[in-house]
Amino acid sequence: MALSSRTPTALSGRLVTAAGIIDDGVLRWQGSRITEAGAARDGAPAERLPDGFLILPGLVDLHCHGGGGGDFTSGSDADIARAAAHLHSSGSTTLLASTCAAPLAELEAAFGRLASATESGLVAGIHAEGPFLSKERSGAHDPAHLILPTHETVARLVAAGRGHLVSMTYAPELPGSDVLVFELVTQGVIPSIGHTDSSTEQTAAALDLINEELASTGFAGFSGRPTATHLFNAMPVIHHRSPGPVPLLLQRARAGEIAVELIADNVHLHPETVRMAFTIAGSENICLVSDSTAAAGRASGEYRLGQAAISIIDGSAVITATGVLAGGAGSLLDIVRCTVEAGVDVVDAVRAATYVPATVLGLGDEVGSLHGGLRADAVVVSTDLELKGVLRGGTWIRPLED
Repeated sequence: MALSSRTPTALSGRLVTAAGIIDDGVLRWQGSRITEAGAARDGAPAERLPDGFLILPGLVDLHCHGGGGGDFTSGSDADIARAAAHLHSSGSTTLLASTCAAPLAELEAAFGRLASATESGLVAGIHAEGPFLSKERSGAHDPAHLILPTHETVARLVAAGRGHLVSMTYAPELPGSDVLVFELVTQGVIPSIGHTDSSTEQTAAALDLINEELASTGFAGFSGRPTATHLFNAMPVIHHRSPGPVPLLLQRARAGEIAVELIADNVHLHPETVRMAFTIAGSENICLVSDSTAAAGRASGEYRLGQAAISIIDGSAVITATGVLAGGAGSLLDIVRCTVEAGVDVVDAVRAATYVPATVLGLGDEVGSLHGGLRADAVVVSTDLELKGVLRGGTWIRPLED
């Protein structure tokens, strides 16, 4: 069935909600807000989607470094706008702009540019991946730019973000990490455990401290629980005599104390690992992320990840000079598709890319669901989860296609 209009203001078809799929559903909006979402009733006509198409909430990405050739750390204002536009049109209608490790002055400048992008509505805030990371688990981050946390350095970065620093990845075994946690939570910044060489015991102590600080400050700007940055990646492998942080983080996620990120792109994680994580932690405690780079959406070429040159090799983004994996080469919708192909139910996969990250950000009453009163963000996909249209704030930024 061909679509009669490319920019309708109401859709009917299969809606994917956090609770399940509504087979005969309707989504209506007026201006930038959803006015109706649920089972179809007699009323005004709506554009009927082809059989098998799905209407998803707009995707929410907590961890992306760029896309479409633009890098969030080293890029200009125009580069940032280009990256955000690419990610929006790929289905990620809400996103945090992630930075990578760089000299402190350069990070401050990047935070300033990204604060402006937040104020203009391009992004929902800043995620700093470092610079307080383990040199032993630095991944694509240049160890020369990794430093120990101090009150002064944290204060400088928080100030540079102008109130828009939302999340920061840190290694809890570093000296000064306790001070860092206090400073972050006090300023309303989500601590995210990652790029760490910590033991199980160190990870448990860090998570306990984070939750104690959250409880004592009473900060209500987000869900009240921290995150773990791309679980499994840049962490010790699980050993039966030295399990490291991963098993504990999965168990504590199951208890609702933390939300764990997964880059489920069949490159960063094997499908069986993804399936295991969903089984243990539960979809309500997982945030699928793209970890996308400037190379996302490009088939070839050389791009930037902060100060480093990156390239696409066999479909993966890698540091050009070393071949080290440098982040994602696809979109969050690609991650959802891979997660479903790994054997995870589509409702669970979509929940982990929409509702869960929205609640982590404290935006559950604004985005992440198809519900009356929320921002009119939606992604239309085919039966095999190929992108067919993107609605953001009531505007078709990617018109519907058959």
